Amino acid sequence: MVNVICIKWGDLYGPEFVNKLYSMVKRNITRDFRFVCITDDASGIDASIETLLIPEICMPPGKPTSGWKKLTVLSEQLGDLSGKTLFLDLDVVIIDNIDPLFDYADKFTIIENWTQKGRGIGNSSVFCYQIGQHVDVLRYYEEHMKDVVSKYGNEQIYLSKKIGDIKYWPEQWCRSFKFHSIPKGILRYFLTPKIPEGCKILVFHGHPNPDKAIVGNYGGRIFKYFKPTQWIEKYWV
Repeated sequence: MVNVICIKWGDLYGPEFVNKLYSMVKRNITRDFRFVCITDDASGIDASIETLLIPEICMPPGKPTSGWKKLTVLSEQLGDLSGKTLFLDLDVVIIDNIDPLFDYADKFTIIENWTQKGRGIGNSSVFCYQIGQHVDVLRYYEEHMKDVVSKYGNEQIYLSKKIGDIKYWPEQWCRSFKFHSIPKGILRYFLTPKIPEGCKILVFHGHPNPDKAIVGNYGGRIFKYFKPTQWIEKYWV
């Protein structure tokens, strides 16, 4: 038995993102698993999905909805969960079977952040760990929140640096829609974004989210235009 978890708070993502993520996981895993959404509002989430209330955590002043809340998944206890656990952000699209992500390594495994290669920094959209193994990272943050936020800036830099002994996924497994799917330069006006070769999980960090990528919406910014990407509908369901 393995766990797949996600976290949802505030109103940035609706319950449909949780429901679609669960559906994608079910289609792309062959082993027994539990899917759990850690949330402050379970309304609209499919009844077949387990939910847990987000553990209490201190947040930086003026940033009540920032990504630091994601550190709560490192709590010593998350309900009755135990063992190997895959964390997935809500804004990912699963393309292919994810079984290998559970077997790849025994240590904390994360995406090497695409814009900070070689600097020991992960992208926390997809990571795998053992429940309760890194509670010291959460405790240190809560005891030194002001200094941690000032020094590291965001939760994924802190997470990577504080754990230190991390492993990265094979480069092809977790790719960025923004960096690896959208054609470069002027080609973005003529060619439809594509699925990167060997990709298992396509990450929609920042903008656009999958629903916007389907229609080619990048906030109306002409220099970041890309063509509608309707193949996403095949996977994001």
